[in-house]
Amino acid sequence: MHARSVRGHRSRDVEVSRYCLDTSAYIQFLRGDANAVDAIDSAAWIGFPTIALGELYTGFSLVSRHERDAAHLRDFLAHPVVETIPVDDEVAHEYGQLVAGLRRIGKPLPANDIWIAACAARTSSVVLTCDTHFARIDRVGCVVLQQDD
Repeated sequence: MHARSVRGHRSRDVEVSRYCLDTSAYIQFLRGDANAVDAIDSAAWIGFPTIALGELYTGFSLVSRHERDAAHLRDFLAHPVVETIPVDDEVAHEYGQLVAGLRRIGKPLPANDIWIAACAARTSSVVLTCDTHFARIDRVGCVVLQQDD
């Protein structure tokens, strides 16, 4: 098993069964990064926020391999353990709470990342990401992937 960071702490004993995917983690998975593949393959449930899907479709639209990448994503989303997380009233409420909390401590994050964290809070899952700034959110756990060298 590859070392992963939970809230910035290195650990080889991380047992997470429910992940909420950040865009960066899916991109690393798509690239075949061993740490991302290991984490995703070991998950019992994977939530994919519609916000992250929007980010991916934007990126796909900007590259020549758009159809191939979109087909890979459709296949991924069809897997039985993968569920799309829509933005609903409960996610919006979580988002508001997270934004307010981050503003109070003076540590803002990109809006889309707060939406992704709100999806994780709503689904009692842990954000799987390559972005360490998710560790600023006390109410949501995160696993920060260590990228292959």
